[in-house]
Amino acid sequence: MSNISSNRIFINDVAVRDGFQIEPIFIPTEQKVSLINALSRTGLSKIEVTSFTSPQAIPALADAEEVMKEIERLPDVIYTALVPNMRGAHRALRCNADELNLVMSVSETHNLTNLRMQRSQSFDQLAEVIAFAKSSDVLLNVSLSCCFGCPMEGDVPMKEVLRWAERFIELGVDGITLCDTTGMAYPTQVRELCTAFRELWGNTELTLHFHNTRGMGLANVLAAIEAGVNRFDASLGGLGGCPYAPGATGNICTEDLVHMLSLMGLNTGVDLDALLMCARTLPSLVGHDIPGQTVKAGKVSDLHPPPAWFDEVAQRARVKALQP
Repeated sequence: MSNISSNRIFINDVAVRDGFQIEPIFIPTEQKVSLINALSRTGLSKIEVTSFTSPQAIPALADAEEVMKEIERLPDVIYTALVPNMRGAHRALRCNADELNLVMSVSETHNLTNLRMQRSQSFDQLAEVIAFAKSSDVLLNVSLSCCFGCPMEGDVPMKEVLRWAERFIELGVDGITLCDTTGMAYPTQVRELCTAFRELWGNTELTLHFHNTRGMGLANVLAAIEAGVNRFDASLGGLGGCPYAPGATGNICTEDLVHMLSLMGLNTGVDLDALLMCARTLPSLVGHDIPGQTVKAGKVSDLHPPPAWFDEVAQRARVKALQP
């Protein structure tokens, strides 16, 4: 682990978009706003607030405008929104989103399943959005799904991932997110792809988006950090999952990620205690338990008193030790 950088690690929480969008119950607008405001005060660098997709397609986020307009914005936090097309871009810009997050898949099968169009069609549509948004000062990020494998196609060649990244970088986007949409990534693969990307485009902001479907999410984060990556998506409580990726479960858990990095002496700028307070509100919001572990077990620094009978046992042990 000697190659891990001591520089700042930037965390983007995606729970209120990626997590809430697949919840079967509608989270009331005021509760979304309250959670986002609380998350803003934890020190997160970015929060994905909502998705400006069709309310019919994602009814859980039908209140995108209301949420974006009602949140309290802090100057050090970027408030980003997922935008699928030109209509969504218009809506997001009217709500003064700081960043538009554009999404397509590097897997043809997944793109057809998820977006109902070929990759070339998605690219053309997003290129139009990028050209339109360039007239404003909004930031532009492109999230590429299935960069580490597709559950329907299998492996996605690294050169294919880099080819699609290059096409968007040539259009002048500010950042690229490489997404492990299905939780198929593993550390050596992550290190190889991230290293190749950084060697080609060292000045492009690179973010990694991992799911913990097979329990390798945090290990993949360490591999990415070793390759020079310092930006990660994560979801409060570990909520989330792609409805069009069979078997995919939640994103890596924000508080688990921050806990691990803080133990390693890496600076996230995030107040873990404040973050855990936010996570503790989730079960009542979504109506079920959450995957996150630190909120259940506590931090490793949270020590517990010995049991009531400890002193008596300890005294007996001392007496016995003194006996010849």
